[in-house]
Amino acid sequence: MKLYLDICCFNRPFDDQSDIRIRLEAEAKLAIQQDIRAEKYHLVWSYILDYENSKNPFAERREQIAKWRRYATEDIVETKEITAGATSLHGRGLKKMDSLHVACAIAAGADWFLTTDDGILEKTGLIDLIKVTDPIGFIREVRQC
Repeated sequence: MKLYLDICCFNRPFDDQSDIRIRLEAEAKLAIQQDIRAEKYHLVWSYILDYENSKNPFAERREQIAKWRRYATEDIVETKEITAGATSLHGRGLKKMDSLHVACAIAAGADWFLTTDDGILEKTGLIDLIKVTDPIGFIREVRQC
């Protein structure tokens, strides 16, 4: 099974953990990462993850997230098909960067797009070529505990 985690998902463990939702999403994301390391799931990486991560003002976070690229079984580069798919998704109401992430995941044939971004989660009905959820939803639906 192929998973695409967007940059919000990768950043979740670095967010303020005093909020229960953030803490639970961070724990779920870390459990998913353990499964990726154990090769239960295949991680998809993309040029948009590299780009957004490079804009992270916190060097330690940026470096820790960048290390996940080595666990990816696929690294998606920009193509005309991806930009066209992103343009279509943007036209349906997703933000530009979010559209690029989703288009990369779809181009890779990922089974799941994982995010903690409420803007994307509220628009899952607009995305019909991939399953979209947060880390908790993924564990609830897929992962055997």
